[in-house]
Amino acid sequence: MSSMIAMKEFADRRRRLMEQMAPDSIALLPAAPERTRNRDVLHPYRQDSDFQYLTGFGEPDAVLALIPGREHGEAVLFCKERNPEKELWDGFLVGPEGAIERYGLDDAFPISDIDDILPGMIEGRSRIYFPLGRDAAFDHQVMEWVKTIRSKVRTGAHPPGEFVALEHLLHELRLFKSPAEIKVMARAGQISAQAHRNAMLRARQGGHEYNLEATLLHTFMEHGARSTAYPSIVGGGANGCILHYIVNQAPLKDGDLVLIDAGCELECYASDITRTFPVNGRFSPEQRALYEVVLAAQLAAIEAVRPGNHWNRPHEAALNVLTQGLIDLGLLSGTLDDALEEEAYRPFFMHRTGHWLGLDVHDVGDYRVGDAWRELEPGMVLTVEPGLYVAPDNTRVDARWRGIGIRIEDDVVVTKDGCRVLTDDAPKTVADIEALMAG
Repeated sequence: MSSMIAMKEFADRRRRLMEQMAPDSIALLPAAPERTRNRDVLHPYRQDSDFQYLTGFGEPDAVLALIPGREHGEAVLFCKERNPEKELWDGFLVGPEGAIERYGLDDAFPISDIDDILPGMIEGRSRIYFPLGRDAAFDHQVMEWVKTIRSKVRTGAHPPGEFVALEHLLHELRLFKSPAEIKVMARAGQISAQAHRNAMLRARQGGHEYNLEATLLHTFMEHGARSTAYPSIVGGGANGCILHYIVNQAPLKDGDLVLIDAGCELECYASDITRTFPVNGRFSPEQRALYEVVLAAQLAAIEAVRPGNHWNRPHEAALNVLTQGLIDLGLLSGTLDDALEEEAYRPFFMHRTGHWLGLDVHDVGDYRVGDAWRELEPGMVLTVEPGLYVAPDNTRVDARWRGIGIRIEDDVVVTKDGCRVLTDDAPKTVADIEALMAG
């Protein structure tokens, strides 16, 4: 399957990162390692998000070196060599020559030669950028390369004197999505929205939470998304009040709601959708009343996603609507101002209204700049996901409300004059959900 992001864009990302690096510096970044699942079985391989962002290269046992000003090429990859016998068992390897031809790297070498070659590339550079402290084995490897250079100081070698975390520069770049990235994320959102629609239709047949999870996975894969962006949450009834519920084994009961928080990953980019709907296709009066409050809160939050508004503005908008709704329904008492000041809503809404979204489902990027919430800017992508959860053992409210958990979540990109919802193909009004399920 060909990538929706051109190799030129990966080269542009490397160039923009190198433009921000200090003079006479080098950046080093390892690929994600393969991880053992059990005994001699490996987990399905997924590339490190930073490595993916800069290369699009999907193999383990690789290291990227960015060396601004290097005469023989600034972007250098160390990777596994071609090996027909190994490829017979494990599949095609790109190899150093293929890395240059297919991925637009300037230079490439076998990973087996890295200890002989890379110290010479580091020598004379005053600063090393790398993911400091993230991988103890790679930290050790970098220090060994530096020791090799230090051992030659008497012969005129110049080891680097500064070690700087690469993430500060790189993650700020990742926060702003290009048109190509947004296109991939929109496609992932379309696939995930179809999966939620299919799950709503499947729910009418009854069964168990895992039957709906199976529908999600089938839809993802049927449309070319080979994995989930995170473990799917399928919580029927009171399980919908457990924020990170992933057991997904309980029976679906007539009269209950089911909360599904699930999204596919496409070309390493995440989608993240939550929908809540009745197993039998019809909301009860209590379910409908709480649902309408959450939907109104989500729409108010989405309206607040626009350039110039700060990151916390959508959360504030949602919080006002949720808290007033709880007061109107009698689950809280007093005034809105008092309830907000006392955080009286906390037993019903205990999480924030969103997070950055991209190559990671909780994507990188600072939420504050200095002491202030950062302003939203075009190209940022975030989720908007208010909810209300009435715990089954909450004796402070009438029994008819207990065990109802509702969350509504969409993926939203900031545009120059507002925002665009990438996942609105998944129905979320009461009328649209009931109409789909009736069909």
